[in-house]
Amino acid sequence: MNDMSNPVTALAAPQDKRSVPWLKLGVEMGPLLLFFIANARPKLFEPLVAPFLPQAILAGPNAGLFTATLVLMAAVVVALAVSLVKTRKLPAMPLLTAVMALIFGALTLYLQDTSFIKMKPTVLYVGFGVALFGGLAMNKLLLPIIFENAFAITEKGWRALTIRWGAFFFLLALLNELVWRTQSNDFWVYFKFPGILILIFVFSVAQAPLIVRYKLEPDPIDNADV
Repeated sequence: MNDMSNPVTALAAPQDKRSVPWLKLGVEMGPLLLFFIANARPKLFEPLVAPFLPQAILAGPNAGLFTATLVLMAAVVVALAVSLVKTRKLPAMPLLTAVMALIFGALTLYLQDTSFIKMKPTVLYVGFGVALFGGLAMNKLLLPIIFENAFAITEKGWRALTIRWGAFFFLLALLNELVWRTQSNDFWVYFKFPGILILIFVFSVAQAPLIVRYKLEPDPIDNADV
C-alpha cells in the first residue's frame, strides 16, 4: 500500500515465482526515487518538462516540486506499462496509487498549487485505513488479499494485524498532514521518501512477534507419507 508506489506491498508481499524481483522493485520504488531527485535537482529535468509546464512555474520558488510532480506522473505510467508488458497484469495496489498520483498531480499542475500533491498521501492512507477497518466491520479481511497471503497465520492473527495496520495508516496520514502544513517543500519530500518507507519498514519488522504467535502449524496429514 504506498504512496505511489506502494511500499507496503514491496516490503511485505511474497515474490511470485513468475515475477522478476528487480522489476517489482523498479515499479514500486523507481517513480519515488525520480520524484526525490527531480525535486532536489529540477534543472536536470527542465529540458524534459519545459514543453509541458509554464515558464513561470519553472522559475518560481516551487519549481522543484512542480517538476518532481510531472516527473512522478510520467514515471508511474512508464512503470505500469513495463509491468504490464513483462507480467501481463497490473497489480491492484500499484495501479490504485498510480491513479491517485495522476489525479492529484494533474490538480497540482493545473491549479499551480502544491497542496494537492502533498495531500495525496493523506487521502491514500486514510483510504487504506477506512478500507481495512470497514472490511473488519463487515467480517471481510482485506489484509490477506493485499499481502497475497504472505503469512500463514490464523484468522485471529489476521484480525489483530488488520487493526494494527489500519491504525498505522491513520497515523501516517496524520503525520503527513503535520509535516506538509508546517515544514518546507524539501523537508516534506524527504519525509515522503525515504521517510515513510523507513517508517513502514520499521513497523513491518515490529509485527514479527505477532506473526510468530499466530503462525499456523502445518497439517501433519499433509506431511505424512502416502
